[in-house]
Amino acid sequence: MLGKGCPPDQSPVTALSLNFPSRSNTEHVLPQLFAGKYYEGGRGPRALGREAALGLGVATSERMLGICRGRRKFLAASLTVLCIPAITWLYLFAGSFEDGKPVSLSPLESQPHSPRYAAAGQRERESLEVRVREVEEENRALRRQLSLAQGRGPAHRHGNRSKSYSVEEGTGDSENLRAGIVAGNSSECGQQPVVEKCETIHVAIVCAGYNASRDVVTLVKSVLFHRRNPLHFHLIADSIAEQILATLFQTWMVPAVRVDFYNADELKSEVSWIPNKHYSGIYGLMKLVLTKTLPTNLERVIVLDTDITFATDIAELWAVFHKFKGQQVLGLVENQSDWYLGNLWKNHRPWPALGRGYNTGVILLLLDKLRKMKWEQMWRLTAERELMGMLSTSLADQDIFNAVIKQNPFLVYQLPCFWNVQLSDHTRSEQCYRDVSDLKVIHWNSPKKLRVKNKHVEFFRNLYLTFLEYDGNLLRRELFGCPSEADVNSENLQKQLSELDEDDLCYEFRRERFTVHRTHLYFLHYEYEPVSDNTDVTLVAQLSMDRLQMLEAICKHWEGPISLALYLSDAEAQQFLRYAQGSEVLMSRHNVAYHIVYKEGQFYPVNLLRNVAMKHVGTPYMFLSDIDFLPMYGLYEYLRMMANHPPPSDVPWHTQLLKFEQDQVEIAPGTANWLPSMSRD
Repeated sequence: MLGKGCPPDQSPVTALSLNFPSRSNTEHVLPQLFAGKYYEGGRGPRALGREAALGLGVATSERMLGICRGRRKFLAASLTVLCIPAITWLYLFAGSFEDGKPVSLSPLESQPHSPRYAAAGQRERESLEVRVREVEEENRALRRQLSLAQGRGPAHRHGNRSKSYSVEEGTGDSENLRAGIVAGNSSECGQQPVVEKCETIHVAIVCAGYNASRDVVTLVKSVLFHRRNPLHFHLIADSIAEQILATLFQTWMVPAVRVDFYNADELKSEVSWIPNKHYSGIYGLMKLVLTKTLPTNLERVIVLDTDITFATDIAELWAVFHKFKGQQVLGLVENQSDWYLGNLWKNHRPWPALGRGYNTGVILLLLDKLRKMKWEQMWRLTAERELMGMLSTSLADQDIFNAVIKQNPFLVYQLPCFWNVQLSDHTRSEQCYRDVSDLKVIHWNSPKKLRVKNKHVEFFRNLYLTFLEYDGNLLRRELFGCPSEADVNSENLQKQLSELDEDDLCYEFRRERFTVHRTHLYFLHYEYEPVSDNTDVTLVAQLSMDRLQMLEAICKHWEGPISLALYLSDAEAQQFLRYAQGSEVLMSRHNVAYHIVYKEGQFYPVNLLRNVAMKHVGTPYMFLSDIDFLPMYGLYEYLRMMANHPPPSDVPWHTQLLKFEQDQVEIAPGTANWLPSMSRD
């Protein structure tokens, strides 16, 4: 037996594979092998010796180990002698074929300059290049798969344990992993659905009030900054937001952007029966009725909260619609807090949700399929049933969306979490990104907004402030090859400018008449209650950044309504906002209307500023003043008294007290219609 005498924990095969004879041992063993000293079992022409034959027990354990080693060396040497010729023959035989054809090894055909040699070398190089490309593609696929697996992390993979979807119904994770693997083996264009160049992307936003109208501008800036497609904004707005945003977009004149408004006040009856504790109020429930509100021919839409900031082209999110399968009609990102797990505090009782639930700050809606599924009836029945026990919603529409998904999990396609990085307190948002390039959408979904606690909040805040102070005039860039109404207006403007005489000394002034200044009305919250005697007076003025310090003094001297037009850049507008919010005097006054006219061109448009301030006066009378003039104390009441009891007609008025007629008082931008002096006798 070949393994006889070997240690019990070492088989002959193991000994063969681990104890290959060294050169010195081979030199010692081979002569003995060929001399016939070692044979199987120690029997042969020449025995092992007198001691082994007699079995006197003189052999020690060292001798036994030596015998085992000798046998292993014999076996290794034998296999070496037999295998080397066989391997050499196989190598030569395989090398004689290329692409299934025999390759001649004759001296003439193997010469470098022979045609057959050149053809064979060419085929060999092509085969090598193909193999190298295959290896590179495999490596890319493995890196992509590893990146996706690491990006989700253990907590993300196991956070929603109640989900059990098939790949066909999937939440997006398994499909994204599969897509990442395929992407490594195919071109990016072949895998990622490409949005057509001039395909219009539809975006729906619910906006109400003065502050929300200001917030939505930053969202729009971030979308316009990255976009490459025409955009159609569907704004569900109250009367205040519609007035502000309609004027803003009309004066912004961004090419390939269309805006439609839908009266939010008319939709209140649809959701007013739902008690809501969320700070968004009744407007936080209006995303539930979008299938009924938006046009019936609109098939899909991206729904966004106003506190969203985009860090990528929105077309990438629009392309995700192509990944929906089966009955998937809602695209949502998993909620990144523990709210719906019910463990935030004692007796915390959230609405029902699937695992961690979903956040509705970013929603992809397939409107046509939702209408066919009778979405209105679906969410209403669910809300009525849950409100019997919950009594009210805590997170507005998000609670109802999650309750519906809990009952119908097949409706949702789970978006990767970088499409909604939620920056509220105690979230797991850090698991959604490893680098800046991973960020897609930032969601300030905390009442604290920029003051939220987050490890990287400083970076996110700087990104937000970048768009907040970004010059909106730079976003008036055209989309080449995609005509729009703004392009027609631009052509008309260019035609009018071409008719001007550039040699005219007043050319720059005449050219300035055609400049359209972007205007943001009611930049801060405004409240005004008309007086009953119809004698109220509004102070009207215009100013720039260098006269900002006059505001507090004027507000102290004039207690009545004020309409101000401020000529500022985007960055200066944010400085003014911080100045006003830090002033107790200005924050205590809600009857002061601040209208921002954004800087453009080299001239100060004084008449335009006056017209903007005068146009939005809500009282029968106005008092027109320069910002450098400080009204005397009691002037407001004195002017109201004069309006109620005017002096006899033979007594001249030396004040700028004008009966306001909106369509008659406007000052032409190209004229200098100076009003009477403010001096008093």
